[in-house]
Amino acid sequence: MNTYRSHDCGELRKSNVGEAVKLSGWIHRKRDHGSLLFIDLRDHYGITQCVVDSGSAIFSAAEKIRLECIVTVDGSVVERSGDAVNGENPTGEIEIQIRGFTVLSRVDNLPMSISSVSDLSEETRLKYRFLDLRREQIHKNIVLRSEIIFSIREKMKKSGFLEISTPILTSSSPEGARDFLVPSRLHPGRFYALPQAPQQFKQLLMVAGFDKYFQIAPCFRDEDSRADRSPGEFYQLDFEMSFVTQEDVFTAIEPVIYEIFKEFSPKPASPYPFKRITYDEAIACYGCDKPDLRNPLKISAVDDIFEQSSFTAFTDAMKNGATVRAIGVSGAEKQPRSFFEKLNDWAKDQGMPGLGYVIFDGKEAKGPLTKFLNDELLLDLKERLLQSNGAVFFVCDQRKNALKTAGLLRQKLGTDLGLCSDGFEFCWVVDFPMYELNEDTGAIEFSHNPFSMPQGGMEALQTMDPLEIKAYQYDIVCNGVELSSGAIRNHLPDVMLKAFEIAGYDPEITREKFKGMFNAFQYGAPPHGGCAPGIDRIVMLIAEEPNIREIIAFPLNQQAQDLMMNAPSAVGEKQLKELHIKLDLPKNISKNDPKEG
Repeated sequence: MNTYRSHDCGELRKSNVGEAVKLSGWIHRKRDHGSLLFIDLRDHYGITQCVVDSGSAIFSAAEKIRLECIVTVDGSVVERSGDAVNGENPTGEIEIQIRGFTVLSRVDNLPMSISSVSDLSEETRLKYRFLDLRREQIHKNIVLRSEIIFSIREKMKKSGFLEISTPILTSSSPEGARDFLVPSRLHPGRFYALPQAPQQFKQLLMVAGFDKYFQIAPCFRDEDSRADRSPGEFYQLDFEMSFVTQEDVFTAIEPVIYEIFKEFSPKPASPYPFKRITYDEAIACYGCDKPDLRNPLKISAVDDIFEQSSFTAFTDAMKNGATVRAIGVSGAEKQPRSFFEKLNDWAKDQGMPGLGYVIFDGKEAKGPLTKFLNDELLLDLKERLLQSNGAVFFVCDQRKNALKTAGLLRQKLGTDLGLCSDGFEFCWVVDFPMYELNEDTGAIEFSHNPFSMPQGGMEALQTMDPLEIKAYQYDIVCNGVELSSGAIRNHLPDVMLKAFEIAGYDPEITREKFKGMFNAFQYGAPPHGGCAPGIDRIVMLIAEEPNIREIIAFPLNQQAQDLMMNAPSAVGEKQLKELHIKLDLPKNISKNDPKEG
């Protein structure tokens, strides 16, 4: 028998009644009933109720043991009486009659509760993350994450993909975020970069002839925290395929994504093939490039209607380049006046002067904009945006702001009115622009992935307005969350030079900056493409957690700090000297050098 246990704390059942057993775990909860002391013993696998009566020689010692102490208990399995059965616990039909126990590890006062679901600050939870991870829900999340990754690996290997690890220490490249830099001791003044993604290496694997590659890849980006993005590092299912078109990539990954959600969540998921939505359509109809398709509402352009209206607030703005966007909501006419007043207040919080709307109830049209629209325009509006009765809401602004605000309004209406379905709705957003205009500098920049193949190839780069060029770039979106971005890659060196030249890179700089890839392309590169679904976001959605930190074992806080390990931390002068580094800190920052041993 194992020194510490014969069974784990989630294993024993009614069939084990009468057996002598040994369990080890944490004291999860104690309940003193006078003549009986109940102890819930917890380990990774579950919780088993143990009991000791007041006549036992160990009662006094057991009564004094603190929560979260680690003990080994010896005893026998007994069946619980009918009214004592706990149907919510797999071990709830039995309990352990304790004959003896040994304390393996004692506990001082806990800085946080383990068994209760009390509100704790992020600082406390992350500083004592090893305790936070003992809590049932987050413990389950980490187990779920492990199981999902294992299942993904099996599915990818079954589909013929080969798992290959790519370097962590590499060179800096412009992939859209700030790099984490690592100074080189052997090469003074030179720096490695932690990979923002294995982008160049996986393309080089295709050049090398491996055909189908994948890995659960760690990625490092020095960017700000968000609810669906962890600062510092994250993991993605990175994969690449040779001799494929965009549709081939979709066909390869859609069954994997669908089956993962089907396997690990009871909620319905939209089957593959996933819906395809162009980038332009996504912006025009949903106000963003990450549409939540659980929400049935869409945005419509109604400039032509208001051009014929007498509503000067809109018509004057339109003369200066503004556009009017509308959202029709069937059944909204039944909402009380307070609903519309609250929406108006919300609009003001968004920086709008207010929210215009028209309510259609039977033959009657009412609302603040009704008097500016004649019967013909009102009928046109109703026929376009509503099935029957309902309300139409309006946003007027310059196009970019109007679509963004209308997108936020769409989300709010869908949520507040309970219009969103319950489940997972997948779609591909395709045909992203190859380039975008930096509004601050006026420069043309890559809008997505710089290594993508432009639609139309070299001819498009040479003849078209760069801002009109589309790329073979695509995102997988689920419930308004971007799960992945990907692309069919450019594999031609002359196209690569021209694409980067348009984005402001001198050809010599491109050759030097991307030497490995550029050289490889000159020795025969197959057409190839891939994608990289985010592991963290997949687990977050399946676990129904609102924040990505709830499914990561040891996340950084919102300021990109590890409060438990005190990272980032200062280093001593000896280490800095070895790395040929001198600090040039802001005046309000102290070096705070640690003592050197």
